[in-house]
This record gives sequence, C-alpha cells and structure tokens, in this order.
Amino acid sequence: MAAALSACAALSSMQVGNRNVPQPAKTVEMDRYLGRWYELYRYDAPFQKNCEAVSADYSRNADGSIRVFNSCHKGSTDGPVETATGRAKIVDATSGAKLKVSFFGPFYGDYWVLDHDDNYQWSIVGEPSGRYLWVLAREADPSDSTKAMLRRRVEELGYDWALVRVTKHQSRR
Repeated sequence: MAAALSACAALSSMQVGNRNVPQPAKTVEMDRYLGRWYELYRYDAPFQKNCEAVSADYSRNADGSIRVFNSCHKGSTDGPVETATGRAKIVDATSGAKLKVSFFGPFYGDYWVLDHDDNYQWSIVGEPSGRYLWVLAREADPSDSTKAMLRRRVEELGYDWALVRVTKHQSRR
C-alpha cells in the first residue's frame, strides 16, 4: 500500500506536459511493434531517475500478453544496469494502440502508441494524463532529420518540448 501511495504522490507532483492528449493516430500491428526499441526522448519520471542508454524489449508471453523488459544504465551510459520486467495487455482490440502495462502486480498504467512510422522504425508513446511521454526508435542514434521530425511530431501532438529530456546512448565509434 505504501508503494501505491508513493506512486500516486509522485504522479500528482509531475508536470502535465499535454493537457489534451490526442487519441492514437494509427492502428498498431503488435507483431510488428514487438522487438527492441531505444528511448530517444522522455518526460522525466521518478522511476527513470538518472537513467541513460534506455531500451525496451517487447515479446509475447505464452498467454498472449506482452512481456516488457526495460533496461537502463544508472548515472551514465556505462553505469550499472538496472532492469524491470513487466506485462502489457491490449485494451483496445480495434486499434491495438492502447495498452495497460504493469510492473507492480495488479497495478496497471496506460500506454498509448500515439503515432508510429509505417515501417515501425519510430514510435511516440503517451497516456491520458499528459504527464508521461516516450519517443522510441529502432536505432539508438537515428539520423538528425529523423530526430528533428520526431521533435516536430511531438509538438504537433501537443506536448511541451521544454519538458523533454534527451536520453544519452553510448557512441558507436
């Protein structure tokens, strides 16, 4: 119960970055969405404090739900790894774009795929409160033009770019 109360307190203290979160723009084919995603941008959340080099892996569980495996390096791109495994279920079968995700037993949060590339190379994820935002890509360091397009799209969806945090990834040299 204390964890639930502290989660609620953390949520209420977070800034709302979008007071009019739109409905998802496109249908999501979950089998195409599965796989590895790298976080490019996010609204900071208490559970991601000091996370860099963030990735998320989505796969199917035997019961048809989605396994969510998140990984980050604490403090820097080569800091210690912290992981969390959760479970997601699709709650809008028509679009496939609205899910509920849980990392804490019976407590589920909204996960809306607000927009994505037709080839599933990038994805913008939010939820109805406007306090959370994640921008994901299949590459940790996509082209500058892709990053600029994603910034424009985030702003078009009504999100306050001033609240966005850029996620650092290890340079590939």
